[in-house]
Amino acid sequence: MKIAFLTPEFPHPKTGSSGGIGTSIFNLSKGLTSAGHQVFILVYGQSDDEVFTENEIVFYRIKNVKFKGFSRFLTQKKIEKLINQLVKKNQLDIVEAPDWTGMTSRIQPRCPLVIRLNGSDTYFCYLDKRPVKFLNKFHEKLALQKSTALLSVSHYTASLTKQLFQLKKDFAIIPNSIDLTKFSNDYSVPVQDNVLLYFGTLIRKKGALELPLIFNEVYKRNNKVKLVLLGRDASDIITGNSSTWKMMQPLFDKNAINNVLYLGSKSYQEIKDSIASATVCVFPTFAEALPVSWIEAMAMQKAIVASNIGWAAEVIDDSINGFLVHPTAHESFAEKIVQLLENEDLRNQFGIAARTKVTQKFSIEVVAKQSADFYKNILQ
Repeated sequence: MKIAFLTPEFPHPKTGSSGGIGTSIFNLSKGLTSAGHQVFILVYGQSDDEVFTENEIVFYRIKNVKFKGFSRFLTQKKIEKLINQLVKKNQLDIVEAPDWTGMTSRIQPRCPLVIRLNGSDTYFCYLDKRPVKFLNKFHEKLALQKSTALLSVSHYTASLTKQLFQLKKDFAIIPNSIDLTKFSNDYSVPVQDNVLLYFGTLIRKKGALELPLIFNEVYKRNNKVKLVLLGRDASDIITGNSSTWKMMQPLFDKNAINNVLYLGSKSYQEIKDSIASATVCVFPTFAEALPVSWIEAMAMQKAIVASNIGWAAEVIDDSINGFLVHPTAHESFAEKIVQLLENEDLRNQFGIAARTKVTQKFSIEVVAKQSADFYKNILQ
């Protein structure tokens, strides 16, 4: 098959920085090309138009059209023209796009169009308890309604999206994936004692403002514990504060903060080294669709304490391959962390079970096959 992914982001030096959507497409693309499929990456919002091929994948960098009041529509038509040219040349069978801001709302491809839910703006605004922009919700709903078929990375995200947009369509459920060869449990970096690791953007929706309150409770029980934070600092959408990290600092007890180390954004390799050396990974998040960071930590056989909201049980089985606790239950969250810090056997038990689950459910080979089978059914 010849499959195109339309996306606002992709992790490549030529296409700029990327978040979860780009990472999930990167992993899926690798799995599909390994299985013999042709993959095209169409990245809009670029500084220039460019076509290049790398690792058997054809990239189209697409520069947005600038015209006051019509930029979005004209960019959509530019994308539509490119897709239909590829279809006409028999170079493309099917297109997949994310739900974020509904970029395909005015695109009419001459091939099937799949929308994969990684969390729309409407979805995250609902979870954050803040208003969504009217136009974003309008375009997201229109894109979902016009699609040939719908995928979601979790049952929870599919169910909530159907509710928010009053959709009658059903969703196939295919999760995000990771490359197990890049997140191996056979790692030379030694595990440190009493080190908690959070990696991800410092932002309210990922529970960054709960972390200090949780850590204070852990510190009361174990004053040797250290908290390491990795990820870029973000502004706070509710208060308008330019730095979530600055908002976090006063929330730590005066002694506990001495054991906190914020390292900022780090390279892929440095993140993997930090995961390998951590004793326990913590993710008190409020808003996700299906978090890749959790899966990466699980693949490296790490014991995890994470949020119990919505999607969480589709990743971690509570008390089998991790602990799930509500982010605002600070004492309960801390108790689970302390339990793991004090019990190496339990950490190892959780880690082995976590790696097994990732291998069976979230590897790129498994997810790529599920996606390819789904595309084939649509084409047939």
